[in-house]
Amino acid sequence: MSDVNKTIQKWHASFRKGTDFDSWGQLVEAIDEYQILARQLQKEVQSTNSSDFTEEQKKTLGKIASCLEMRSGSLQCTQSKEDFKLEELKKLETIIQNILTYNKAFPFDVQPVPLRRILAPGEEEHLELEEEDAAAGAGSTEAFPPRAPASQGTLLPRLPSEHGMTLLTLKIEKIGLKDAGQCIDPYMTVSLKDLNGLDVYPVQDTPVASRKEDTYIHFSVDVDIQRHVEKIPKGAAIFFEFKHYKPKKGFTSTKCFAFMEMDEIKPGPIVIELYKKPTDFKRKKLQLLTKKQLYLHLHQTLHKDS
Repeated sequence: MSDVNKTIQKWHASFRKGTDFDSWGQLVEAIDEYQILARQLQKEVQSTNSSDFTEEQKKTLGKIASCLEMRSGSLQCTQSKEDFKLEELKKLETIIQNILTYNKAFPFDVQPVPLRRILAPGEEEHLELEEEDAAAGAGSTEAFPPRAPASQGTLLPRLPSEHGMTLLTLKIEKIGLKDAGQCIDPYMTVSLKDLNGLDVYPVQDTPVASRKEDTYIHFSVDVDIQRHVEKIPKGAAIFFEFKHYKPKKGFTSTKCFAFMEMDEIKPGPIVIELYKKPTDFKRKKLQLLTKKQLYLHLHQTLHKDS
């Protein structure tokens, strides 16, 4: 079996797994599977090295990714006006299976997931050299233009509550950086990683930050962690990767990162240290970004359904 057929087979298996979870009422697992598959399809659509699929086939894959995200959104928000039903999603199974020969009109009027460049952790290290000593930004307060691909973010709504279970909302208030004024279209990627550095669920991007002021970039945005606290794997950590756009290089780069371990989960404000890139999801070789008193400022809210 060729590599491309193996890939299609994996996608199909993932699709079936998601729809099975969905039909069994295991909504959290279904959402995870849909979002992971949507991300895999999006990566294929954006791949410039792959000649396995034609541009038309990539467009179809992008539309399938959109449908997966729509179904995921419907499961997370029961009041959603744009309800995308499981029966509708199942119509896409034969398209995934036969993507190499499928030549009919797509059954739903959707647009492919917006393109954005996805860099593997540390990949930007080979593409640019961070200017650590860039001049500090001017002290003016300024709104950021919503121009970057991530400007609207990919934040997910809070999970449905479960009896006796706790959900965590993290408000990202601000980040302190000596060159805050130099950062273009900054946003934060938030992920929950297990002890081996693997995603527990798909990552979330915040919208582009709301403003910058002196040595601070303000976000003031809530991020709902997509796992009940009691179900988070032992040794896991929540990561915050600060990213900004590099116009001369034409891509988005990770500038620094921070993380919060599970024993730090408690209601109220928390201030955490910033580390130099590349992001070390296994937390083995950590280097502080600066000796200055600059941190990531968060506020935690716990929601318990008793």
